[in-house]
Amino acid sequence: MNNKHITIISFILFLSVSCNQQNNDSQFPISSWAKSSIEAEGLKREPFDDLQNGIENGVYGYVDQVLLIKNGKLVFNQSYSNDYEKISMGKSGVLGCGFATCEDSTAFGDYNYYHPQWHPYYQNQQVHTLQSVTKSIASIMIGAAIKEGDIKDTEVKILDFFDEYDLTVAEEYLKTATLENLLTMQLGMEWHELDRPADMTNTTSQLEVSQDWIQFTLNQPMDTIPGTKWVYNSGASQLLSGIIKKATGLSIEDYAKKHLFTPLGIENLHWKKTPTGYTDTEGGLFLEAQDLAKIGYLMLNNGMWDGQQIISSEWAKRSISKQVEFDKEKGYGYQWWREDQDEVEIWACKGFGGQFLLVFPRFQTIAVVNSWNIFDEKIESILEATKTAVIESNS
Repeated sequence: MNNKHITIISFILFLSVSCNQQNNDSQFPISSWAKSSIEAEGLKREPFDDLQNGIENGVYGYVDQVLLIKNGKLVFNQSYSNDYEKISMGKSGVLGCGFATCEDSTAFGDYNYYHPQWHPYYQNQQVHTLQSVTKSIASIMIGAAIKEGDIKDTEVKILDFFDEYDLTVAEEYLKTATLENLLTMQLGMEWHELDRPADMTNTTSQLEVSQDWIQFTLNQPMDTIPGTKWVYNSGASQLLSGIIKKATGLSIEDYAKKHLFTPLGIENLHWKKTPTGYTDTEGGLFLEAQDLAKIGYLMLNNGMWDGQQIISSEWAKRSISKQVEFDKEKGYGYQWWREDQDEVEIWACKGFGGQFLLVFPRFQTIAVVNSWNIFDEKIESILEATKTAVIESNS
């Protein structure tokens, strides 16, 4: 065999090995994540040691789990034990009633935020409340519905999906509001959520005790022209549930099982329902942390999952782009946040009590944090600490 033949064979072997390596690197975690280590993926361990020490010493309150995906591999996954029976005992109010505190702890149903039977884990299962991270996943389903042709585009008027509701009190401004306005939290509706405590002056607290969440939202007064002012509005996010049901004939939970959860291998979940039976898209989804990380991996891969385009790459890009810019580093997309730090781009889903899905595209890194900090303790931010740990570990 001459040198020319040896060279050709070597080149073919190189291509074969390279393709196999590429296939291995692009494996999607349908059943479970491939495991690696912080060091093997080229990360510095010290920032995570510091983060873990802070968690164990209570600096960040009640943290339940932190995990890290790097290059498509699970490199850090730590759960922490918190005795929520003891923690919640004696707590009662608008958010519910704690363990052995109320005569009937079922009075709040799935919306008893204090009782460990319902939060943060659901009925002793591994699924953890995601709160407003749910909004980001609901937004993905709007993207899926547009891709499937069930919804035309984001310029459709939202009231077109609610012709079966009483719209007699709907103001003229609301009649002009589009799906784009809703997704970017620029609906123009008067809504008091981030500017009020979690009591009955808070519009979202009022929403959650109402009998028809969609009708309650549609009845709210308008504050300005849609598309001109950013106001965080959980009622607007709940309208996504009604939009999917009207457009597809399926609940958003069933639509997500068909077009998102099943392709991603997500089987274990709980999704709360409103009194009228609609899926709660303002904060009702419970997932395991490793399954939530799959959502981040989907976005990191431009909406592609194991050869299937779940949402268009354009939708993925628009979702995490700053449709609304708050400052140089912070912004809001399609129910997704931008939490950039130190010139590092960070896509974020954020939920009440300390639920976070963070995607660092430059580093091919995904972080998930589950906490349950609703008991008014003075703590440091686990969000800021996690962002800093990831950035420093990659520097």
